[in-house]
Amino acid sequence: MRIRSDSFEHRGAIPARFALGAADGFGGNCNPHLAWEEVPPGTRSFALLCIDTDAPTDGALVADASTPIPVEHPRGEFVHWAVAGIPAQVREIAAGSCSDGVSKRGKPAGHDAGGIRGFNDYTGWFAGDADMGGDYFGYDGPYPPAHDLRTHRYFFRLFALDVAGLDLPAKFSAGDVFRAMHGHVLAEAAVHGTYTLHPRAAA
Repeated sequence: MRIRSDSFEHRGAIPARFALGAADGFGGNCNPHLAWEEVPPGTRSFALLCIDTDAPTDGALVADASTPIPVEHPRGEFVHWAVAGIPAQVREIAAGSCSDGVSKRGKPAGHDAGGIRGFNDYTGWFAGDADMGGDYFGYDGPYPPAHDLRTHRYFFRLFALDVAGLDLPAKFSAGDVFRAMHGHVLAEAAVHGTYTLHPRAAA
């Protein structure tokens, strides 16, 4: 199985149109285009995840904009998109069809590409913030700290599954998807782009 995007080149920079954060404030926060092919026989649905694998792990360092976050700082994962139950006949997601613009104080549950939206990690990140706090379902794009010296990588991972649906809670996370699809994955394909708000960030 192969996946590609017309919105950015594999391993290339993601345009600000598809990011939550931009150099001058908010980005366009549109979901990027994705398309896939060579789907294995027996596929009954797809699951889609977008994960930043370069998220800083020290919240205090993130909050201190006066101190650059070193490249060697320990990193974790930050989930930007989780969708389960995408119908087996779907082969493409149009740019901006699942997210188009910034939604403050949360984004409602619903469907993306015929699949069910899970919540992303902005739900926890913005918790307690009077302007932004809420449950964020579906896609919300990159917004790495502007003082982070590392360029972040965003992996769009597509899983072909042998079941039409996964046993998930009503409000599910990427972790729930990983657990539920264990033993049901026929194939996986991934494409990744990069994003940074620091003018001197390193890969």
